[in-house]
Amino acid sequence: MTGFDIFAIAFVVLVILTLFAGVKTVPQGYDWTIERFGKFTRTLSPGLNIIIPYFDRVGRKVNMMEQVISIPEQEVITKDNATVTVDGVAFYQVFDAAKASYEVSDLTQAIVVLTMTNIRSVMGAMDLDQVLSHRDEINERLLRVVDAAVSPWGLKVNRIEIKDIVPPADLVEAMGRQMKAERVKRADILQAEGQRQSEILRAEGAKQGQILQAEGRREAAFLDAQARERAAEAEAKATEMVSNAIASGDVAALNYFIADKYIKAFGQIADSPNQKIIMLPIEAMGVLGSLAGIGEIAKATFGESAASAQTAARRGSVPPTGPVPPVPPRS
Repeated sequence: MTGFDIFAIAFVVLVILTLFAGVKTVPQGYDWTIERFGKFTRTLSPGLNIIIPYFDRVGRKVNMMEQVISIPEQEVITKDNATVTVDGVAFYQVFDAAKASYEVSDLTQAIVVLTMTNIRSVMGAMDLDQVLSHRDEINERLLRVVDAAVSPWGLKVNRIEIKDIVPPADLVEAMGRQMKAERVKRADILQAEGQRQSEILRAEGAKQGQILQAEGRREAAFLDAQARERAAEAEAKATEMVSNAIASGDVAALNYFIADKYIKAFGQIADSPNQKIIMLPIEAMGVLGSLAGIGEIAKATFGESAASAQTAARRGSVPPTGPVPPVPPRS
């Protein structure tokens, strides 16, 4: 092989290496910075790119996807001098590869330190109760402050989340007692409220019952008054009819009226449960003798059958009135 052949082969190899050195393929999700003699010149986007070999070189390969970093635990003193242990996470994304590469030395460490500092500032301005109950507000304030601070570095902080807030053990125990006392208080209040409602409902029920009973008594009294009124009207009408009959010379109507009243009164006395023995005065015998006249009146008024029934009733209910036989003397 001559010297010319060796030169030609070396030249071809140099050309091939130059071509490979000038062609750069950037993967999706990354941006590469290009430096010429150590100075940033441009940024390569994902895909096939051409650079000038031996003059340009790839500076930084920057991940443009959203990334997450853990914020380590640290102790924070709240506004009311309570010490709590706090940690969290931060999500950020690079939107300018050149600034992220050349504006800050250690990007991840810078974000961690900046976030921890702002956690102490934000939570140190709040009471312990606010720290424990306003976590969303803390996250929002941290995001606003940290995002504004990292913007010159070509970054965008999307979220900052506080993972755990751990108070001291003695404070946790005190909080547990407070929570228990609060729940007992609420239970007592609810029980008293239930008893109060129960008493009110029972009183309302008794009131409604008394009202209904009074209405029932009023309705019954009204109906009784109506019944007495109807009876009085019927009695007045019957008396008027008897008076008219007497005025027209019908004595039988008067006798029938008196006999009917007498029989009804005697029947009420006989039906009384406390009147098993009826004591009659001597004058009553004369009255009983008038029952025969009553029978004649009934016979004249209703016929022979009614008179027979009246006579049978008299025999069954009135004791005999004849003379008592003498008792023989003892020997």
